[in-house]
Amino acid sequence: MIFNMHQAKTQLSKLVAAALAGEEVVIARDGTPLVTLTPVATACKPTGRRPGTLKGLIGVPDDAAFAPLSEDELREWEDGPVYPVD
Repeated sequence: MIFNMHQAKTQLSKLVAAALAGEEVVIARDGTPLVTLTPVATACKPTGRRPGTLKGLIGVPDDAAFAPLSEDELREWEDGPVYPVD
């Protein structure tokens, strides 16, 4: 659908609705096409994830996360190879 500038000004709402419906809308000046009206693509689709849904189900025990390393673990940490070989 090609519309001249004056027609586009007076029927802008209809032209936007047509573009959203998938129609090609071209705006022209004196019959010369200038621009195409196209819908803006959405940035992202909702994933359905909700923050906090696993609250209370996953945790790290305080004694495991913040306990000091044993002598063997400390020695392995400080003196162990950068790239362990299996």
